[in-house]
Amino acid sequence: MTNLAKVLWRNEEGQDIAEYAVMLAVILVIVIGTIRLIGGNANNVFSSVASQIAQ
Repeated sequence: MTNLAKVLWRNEEGQDIAEYAVMLAVILVIVIGTIRLIGGNANNVFSSVASQIAQ
C-alpha cells in the first residue's frame, strides 16, 4: 500500500494536465475580457466605416 502511495505521489502527469488547464483558463479569461472591452468600440468603428462607404 505504501509503495502505491509513493508511486502516485511521484507521478506528475496529472499535475501537468492540471497546470495546462489552469493556463488555458487564464488565457480564455484574458481573451474574453479583451473582446468585451474592445467589442463596443469595434462595432462603432465598423458602423462608421460602413456609413462612409455607403455615401
